[in-house]
Amino acid sequence: MALRHAVLAALLVGEYSGYQLTKIFDVGVSNFWYAAPQQLYAELTKLEADGLVSGREVVQQGRPNKRVFKVTDAGVEELASFAAAPAKPLLIREDLAVKVHAVDVLDPAPVIAQLQERAEQAAVKLAFFEQTLVRLRGDRDEETFLREGDRIGPYLSCLAGCRLEREMRDWCLQTARTLSERAAHAGRTTS
Repeated sequence: MALRHAVLAALLVGEYSGYQLTKIFDVGVSNFWYAAPQQLYAELTKLEADGLVSGREVVQQGRPNKRVFKVTDAGVEELASFAAAPAKPLLIREDLAVKVHAVDVLDPAPVIAQLQERAEQAAVKLAFFEQTLVRLRGDRDEETFLREGDRIGPYLSCLAGCRLEREMRDWCLQTARTLSERAAHAGRTTS
């Protein structure tokens, strides 16, 4: 998947400025794609040049004018081609997992501290995603929303984010506990 597909998918909901898109990526797309603001602005420029999004200037009173973008029919066709192509397996590059892998020859204390910190971060993200799910489905229960909701794609991708963050939180806590117990048994301090 290229950044262009994540941007096109985010813009399916409506017409957004680059700034608004960075906020959407921070909260709604962050469970499956990270992009720095400068990457998003550069990608919007490319997408517009390729005719996959259209932009227009919005005149604002008391603030600088802004450009807003929306997906074109060609952008929807690009997403359709992307969706029809075989998906690639999930690739993970997790520096914390590398540290855990090497922990047998390291002082476990800093790794344990990082695992605990990451567990807290995952818990915060999990809570955010769970709140997002409630907001997306409104007053409907999940089963009803999934059966009758207008747009379930963002909801389903947010469910994946919940599962990933829950697993990360649980793995970090279990791994930190195991390393702490082993260090205590070996007589090493972990603080």
